[in-house]
Amino acid sequence: MVPREAGPMAAFLLLLLLLPPLLLLKRRLWPQLRWLAADLAFTVRAVRCKRALRVRALAAAAADLEGAGGGCSLAWRLAQLARQRPAHTFLIHGGRRFSYAEAERESNRAARAFLRALGWEGGPGGGGARSAGEGERAVLAERGGNGAASGGGTAVPLEPGVTVALLLPASPEFLWLWFGLAKAGLRTAFVPSTLRRGRLLHCLRCCGARALVLAPEFLESLEPDLPALSAMGLCLWAAGPVTHPAGMRDLLSEMSAEADGPVPGRLSAPQSMTDTCLYIFTSGTTGLPKAARVSHLKILQCQGFYQLCGLHQEDVIYLALPLYHMSGSLLGIVGCLGIGATVVLKSKFSAGQFWEDCQQHRVTVFQYIGELCRYLVNQPLSEAERGHKVRLAVGSGLRPDTWQRFMRRFGPLRVLETYGLTEGNVATFNYTGQQGAVGRASWLYKVCIQVVGEAGREGLELGNGAGWRQRLWVRWAATPDPSHFARWKGENVATTEVAEVFEALDFLQEVNVYGVTVPGHEGRAGMAALVLRPPHSLDLVQLYTHVSENLPPYAWPRFLRLQESLATTETFKQQKVRMANEGFDPNALSATLYVLDQAAGAYLPLTSARYWALLAGDLRI
Repeated sequence: MVPREAGPMAAFLLLLLLLPPLLLLKRRLWPQLRWLAADLAFTVRAVRCKRALRVRALAAAAADLEGAGGGCSLAWRLAQLARQRPAHTFLIHGGRRFSYAEAERESNRAARAFLRALGWEGGPGGGGARSAGEGERAVLAERGGNGAASGGGTAVPLEPGVTVALLLPASPEFLWLWFGLAKAGLRTAFVPSTLRRGRLLHCLRCCGARALVLAPEFLESLEPDLPALSAMGLCLWAAGPVTHPAGMRDLLSEMSAEADGPVPGRLSAPQSMTDTCLYIFTSGTTGLPKAARVSHLKILQCQGFYQLCGLHQEDVIYLALPLYHMSGSLLGIVGCLGIGATVVLKSKFSAGQFWEDCQQHRVTVFQYIGELCRYLVNQPLSEAERGHKVRLAVGSGLRPDTWQRFMRRFGPLRVLETYGLTEGNVATFNYTGQQGAVGRASWLYKVCIQVVGEAGREGLELGNGAGWRQRLWVRWAATPDPSHFARWKGENVATTEVAEVFEALDFLQEVNVYGVTVPGHEGRAGMAALVLRPPHSLDLVQLYTHVSENLPPYAWPRFLRLQESLATTETFKQQKVRMANEGFDPNALSATLYVLDQAAGAYLPLTSARYWALLAGDLRI
């Protein structure tokens, strides 16, 4: 037996033996080994997450499809949580709280309301002599106006597996309808709530929507679109009471009349995990929004997001992101279901109320986009920001300077920056917390990922070290020039699409739209350089009205630049880079400049006084 006092000496001698080789290897291996503990911890979480999701998928596939325990993974997981944690709070929205059992019952009512529109006749216990899967159809217009399209148009019959679009703000009702559609075996399309006119119709067409559920508060702004929606043959529901001449039905009222028992799992069971479950629309950086297809497999994978981030079921997650975005719906809501935690859902983010909410609800995790963090650090000091329980902020798009200010002011907490695409199949996690990085390129990854080339194509070859390989071909391109797009309020904006809206005005001859940086603001604000068509003059009132009616608010150009002509390159392309670099300083530009004043609801001349007010943060654009 080694004497107790010999322990320190043995450790010292061991250190002396190991120190020379460690010093020799330090220069070569230190960059790979400095994050070894973090790499191993994340790898362990990833392995456990993969194992848990596999078990979950197998359990859903093996469950009795006549009961509530089968069907798609989303329906199966919610039913499982309702059994395991019935009283645990799933959702907090304003003064309302919903347990997992209540969420299950509300989504069951929604599923039954949709199934009734399909001609399904299910009993209170979830049985039924007929099912949508047997091909039953119902023309809603012939059922007392149930879901009939407005304007007197004839609604196209709903069929099993069709797409139903949701045009709703972030709310509990959004979730019940989404979950209910999944349980009914219908596809869901998350339509951005800011879209109107051509962009809205485009989104509904490209996802093949056959029905639309909209919020009553959107009806006034949607009034000009209703004839076109009717002409498309869409079945229209309102998520709440409405007084509309066309007799649009209240879907929530119909839900309340339904039983809250489960529906058979066979209605939602996909034939393949790669089948489409829902559509989420991209921001439209290179044109109109595009429908990204989200499979049942991706829904299952997103259940592991918060587990990969190190969260547990007792966490309380603050979510103030739009649910029509992947960040809000798939990562925020589905990720919460994955760990069985609680989510505090905000319909609209309020920087002034944020820390009070966190204290009131004992929030432990905050899901962000970079712009939200900048709003918080720009707020005046308050007592509510001290003594909070937030231990982790997880999200994407956090600039290094905002990151530093956020940590200094609101710490101690950890920031976990992630990066992924709605239509992508790879995500990165900056689990080391290194400021300014979107993810950690671990040496473990390099074992199984390499760039390959073949016949003029490039891609990524993924392997697991055991012979498995999957080659993902992608089209590599240089990072797009920032002058060709704008990113404002967390949304990507295609400058070409904004220019097309301006070109519809008869008093404009040429338009060039590009992005400019604004001190104190994230991203790039849109700026439109305009040339008038002789002999017209600039009509700012008509221009503002036209822009506000045809573009979502985040896509409105914040600046106008009136010129006699627009410069082009040698190949006759509009010059964007130089003009973006010139910015919007009225003292440095000879052009006439205008700025969007949101308080006034108009474009106003950008005088030196307004310029300095903008830089000081006193002018809201």
